[in-house]
Amino acid sequence: MHNDAIIPFFSSGLQSESWQKQLTQGIKSKKQLLDYLELENSSIYAEIDASELFPTVVPLTFANKIKKTTPDDPLLLQVLASEREFIQAEGFVEDPLSEQTPQQNSSLHPLLHKYESRVLIVLTAACAINCRYCFRRHFPYRDYIPGQKGIDNIIHYLHKHPSVNEVILSGGEPLLVDDHYLSGLLKALCQQTEISRIRIHSRMLSVLPARITPTLHQLFATLPVPVILVTHINHGQEIDAELIKKFKELKSSNLTLLNQSVLLKDINDKSEVLVELSESLFKAGILPYYLHQLDAVAGAAHFNVTDSKARKLLKIMLEKLPGFLVPKLVREVSGFSSKIPLDLGIEPQNIKN
Repeated sequence: MHNDAIIPFFSSGLQSESWQKQLTQGIKSKKQLLDYLELENSSIYAEIDASELFPTVVPLTFANKIKKTTPDDPLLLQVLASEREFIQAEGFVEDPLSEQTPQQNSSLHPLLHKYESRVLIVLTAACAINCRYCFRRHFPYRDYIPGQKGIDNIIHYLHKHPSVNEVILSGGEPLLVDDHYLSGLLKALCQQTEISRIRIHSRMLSVLPARITPTLHQLFATLPVPVILVTHINHGQEIDAELIKKFKELKSSNLTLLNQSVLLKDINDKSEVLVELSESLFKAGILPYYLHQLDAVAGAAHFNVTDSKARKLLKIMLEKLPGFLVPKLVREVSGFSSKIPLDLGIEPQNIKN
């Protein structure tokens, strides 16, 4: 489970960079968040604090994008500990994707090998920000952090499984490790002859743009295999001028930039919001990749959007956007060998000219 220890677990011992200092200055409680946003007199101030279920962690760089005195701000709702998290909804469980069961992960705890050609490394036990809908909010991260011995075991595992051609770094937040550690890990992975690409799933870059350091640029630009950076941005309000500048700089490192969003009730479940998000992503040099239906994790049922509404939103997006700006609407289901597309269910013979 995420906790309030947000300092990177692996550090080179080098002097901390500004992004690391910014992490220590973030908001660590619901009260602090609401006070910062001048919401002391709002009704949500008196709600039961759910931080005991899942700690509040919000960097100031993200908090500064939230409109003050606005209790229904879409960015605030993503990080606000709500009393609705105490509701026990049918079908919402602590491990919705069965990632903690022996049959779903390898004998190497930090490695999840759910798909034939891809493995996922749970690299860290913390995030720069705690999103209240996180499908791993109950994940026992402390049991999965690899450490150096774990990384050595993963390299050995990859050597024994030549069908794996892609490694995904996830967490927690994989970019909470510093550049020195990340460089060593990525170079070790690239030495495996079958690995043809590396994917990094990160919420941090949009939350804390200072993480995009010159050293990170150089690392990505010099790796012998392509790097796909998958950001996690749910609303166009998260994308500002600084972020656009940073991502355009990243493009010079020959990265492929994709984005995955989660469809969230009262946050981005309107067609105009999703259309604007896709357009804003494109301005930042990022292509929409996935629009996820919410994983049924305990404590997040109030974010759920029905499949019927999701399909209606997708239909409008297809009408208003070019195809390359329409993300795939998908759901991940435990036990399936891939994500499941939620298409519109329109048969060709039923289409009228």
